[in-house]
Amino acid sequence: MKAVVARVTEASVVVEGEVVGAIDEPGLLVLLGVHHDDGEDQAAVMARKLHELRILRDEESCATTGAPLLVVSQFTLYGDVRKGRRPSWTAAARPEVAEPLVQRVVDLLRTKGARVETGRFGAMMAVRSVNDGPFTVLLEV
Repeated sequence: MKAVVARVTEASVVVEGEVVGAIDEPGLLVLLGVHHDDGEDQAAVMARKLHELRILRDEESCATTGAPLLVVSQFTLYGDVRKGRRPSWTAAARPEVAEPLVQRVVDLLRTKGARVETGRFGAMMAVRSVNDGPFTVLLEV
C-alpha cells in the first residue's frame, strides 16, 4: 500500500459537481493506492501510520490533535513509467480487491476515533486542496 500524504488547511473531492468529501480545517489529504499483493495486514499498518503520522504543526498527529483526514483512492500511484511513455498498471490492485481495502483503512481510522471523509471509489474526481507548508510525504507499507 502506498499513500501520498499532504498536510492541508482544507481539501475537498467533487464528483459531477457534487462535493462528496471535504475537510475545512487543518488535517491530512491522503491519496491511497493499493498494490495487488496487499491485504488486511497492510491496511492495518497504513491506518495506524496515517493516524499517528507526526507531520501536523508542532510535530503533532491526527491521533493527538483530532485533525481530520480526507482519504481518496488513487490507483495511479502504482503506475510504472520506467519503460516507454505509457504507464503500466500491473502493480495496482484490481477494483474488487482495492475498494474493500481502501474502505478497511477508512474503517480502521474511524475505529481509532479519527474523523475521516472520503472520495468516491472509481469515480472521476476533482481533488482540491490548500497545502500547508507545503508538506507532503510518501508513505509505503
